Amino acid sequence: MTWDVAVIGAGYVGVPLAYTFADAGKRVLLVDVQPGLVEALNRGESHIEDVPSEKLKPFTDSGAITATTDYEQLRNARAVLIALPTPLSMQREPDLSIIEGAARTFAPFVQRDQVIVLESTTWPGTTREVLQPILEEGSGLKAGDDFHLAMSPERVDPGREDWTTKTTPKIVGGMTAACGEAAADVYRGAMDTVHVVSTPDAAELSKLLENIFRAVNIALVNELAQLTDRMNIDVWEVVEAAATKPFGFMSFKPGPGLGGHCIPIDPFYLTWKAREFDFSTRFIELAGEVNNNMPYFCRSVISQAMNHGARKSLSGSRILVLGVAYKADIGDMRESPAEKIIHLLQNAGANVDYHDPHVPQFDGRRSVALRPEDYDCVAIVTAHSSVDYGDVVRRANLVVDFRNATKGHEVDGKVWKL
Repeated sequence: MTWDVAVIGAGYVGVPLAYTFADAGKRVLLVDVQPGLVEALNRGESHIEDVPSEKLKPFTDSGAITATTDYEQLRNARAVLIALPTPLSMQREPDLSIIEGAARTFAPFVQRDQVIVLESTTWPGTTREVLQPILEEGSGLKAGDDFHLAMSPERVDPGREDWTTKTTPKIVGGMTAACGEAAADVYRGAMDTVHVVSTPDAAELSKLLENIFRAVNIALVNELAQLTDRMNIDVWEVVEAAATKPFGFMSFKPGPGLGGHCIPIDPFYLTWKAREFDFSTRFIELAGEVNNNMPYFCRSVISQAMNHGARKSLSGSRILVLGVAYKADIGDMRESPAEKIIHLLQNAGANVDYHDPHVPQFDGRRSVALRPEDYDCVAIVTAHSSVDYGDVVRRANLVVDFRNATKGHEVDGKVWKL
């Protein structure tokens, strides 16, 4: 059997990719190392919120999408897209072991004229310096001559409906001009817009720039939030006022810290790579320091609110963390600042529960019923739209709001904000 597209990695990127290509009439092979996950996908059961089971099942039932653990089947795919995680090590350095392992497994099955694209977010030079040598050594073929090799960074923002895998412009950079055009043709078969750049390095760096831009600007408003706390000025009012300017300003919101699979991690890829060129990315590193400090600042705000609003210390108090996903209206816990905040509150002696309609359990914990009145303090860390925050304020003894979710429901002495 021949596949139009194969995707290595059936996660937050791989499943939406497979669905998008299948929806465009392509036959898609999904490859993953987890047998249980593969079996579930073939039954039409999705673990990805952006592609619920009711959308996936018609394609698995028809055979338009097939999942497998067998890498050898990749030899029958016209294009192979690698969508695997690129985490950081404990030392905050890029860990490409998952990509390297998959590439070594796949390399013996690379075919002439096959299009191979790396989708994983990583440092500039990964496709050229890491992926290409592995594929060439394992296949005996040469990128640019025998097969096409390119980079097209994923730009998924989980939970969004306005910009999807299909509608978000696709950046593509090939090892050669022909590689880039071959990869672009693959994506043009399913995506609305394809933007071709000259090299995979440029494609890799473009993704980092997008997320570094957000990280730096979020750090700016987070730093401002800490200053306005001392100055007794409402940072949310300031941001909203500045956003009325129709030019020259882009609104970013403060919060309890960065979460997700990209923004908290991607800047470190570039700072690591920059050292090779004897260059220090001080601006990026400073932003990281500010954002990483926010959970500690949030614990301090909760402590102050408890001391002044409830006349209690954190030690022995009951705290409800409301919302633990890294962003609103999804169940994604990757790099969520809520985890750090919970640990910090526990270390201070607090008894902590959480409620999140999208996260029934994590880290050995289970979401409790939303009963704000049972707690000394409710800390709003993630503001899901399904929660009635006016009702939370009415029932709670004390609320600390890190997302401005209680706007319009503020009660002096009862609601504290970032």
